[in-house]
Amino acid sequence: MPKLTIVPCEDCTHKNDSIFCSLERASLEGLSRHKVMNNYKRGHTIFFQGNPPFGLYCINEGKIKIAKIGNDGKESIIRIAGPGDVIGHRSLLGNENYSATATVIEDASVCFIDKKHITDVIYEKPELALKVIEKLSKEMGQAEARNASMSQKNVCERLAELLLNLKNKYGVKEDHGWRLDIKLTREEMAAIIGTANETVIRTISDFRNEGILDQIGKTIYITDVKKLESFANLN
Repeated sequence: MPKLTIVPCEDCTHKNDSIFCSLERASLEGLSRHKVMNNYKRGHTIFFQGNPPFGLYCINEGKIKIAKIGNDGKESIIRIAGPGDVIGHRSLLGNENYSATATVIEDASVCFIDKKHITDVIYEKPELALKVIEKLSKEMGQAEARNASMSQKNVCERLAELLLNLKNKYGVKEDHGWRLDIKLTREEMAAIIGTANETVIRTISDFRNEGILDQIGKTIYITDVKKLESFANLN
């Protein structure tokens, strides 16, 4: 990764997309004074399932997967967090141990704000509390939609829906189609939609044969969004 450059919260390019968007400059400057920023390589674990939280993590660059590990050691990915997202907030504010593990999937720079300061800011600035509640509510809605998809849809529909969600969040329009600016392994895709790695590989191959997807290197392109939507069986 390039040399770490500490970005003040008040000058962060992702400020308007984060839970801190309503804070005035003085409060953002206070966050900057209390934060620590670190670079992490792919594969590094930010926090472990079962450990107590000591603060809040805000992603400046990169992508991080939040995953539960079952008793059998099998991974189930709950969500992918990217620039502007915070992680660890539910456990921190719920005063409970982490219910999942956060692992870097694309080299990341992450800011850490200690528990005492973030709690003080929430008490002083009710608008931040409302932003946190809004974020938790959206995440709950996404979790409910994911559970419904897992129980009501087949693997083909679930994979199509996942690709569309990735396109909506990380898609970049190019001549070749919608480039997914995120590189997930087939194992990670399988862990998101609850199926076997081999099934994901086979279904992606089917989508390519249908002219829905293309792949250049490790980068996936969606070349026919309408057809993919029909496979996803969206409501």
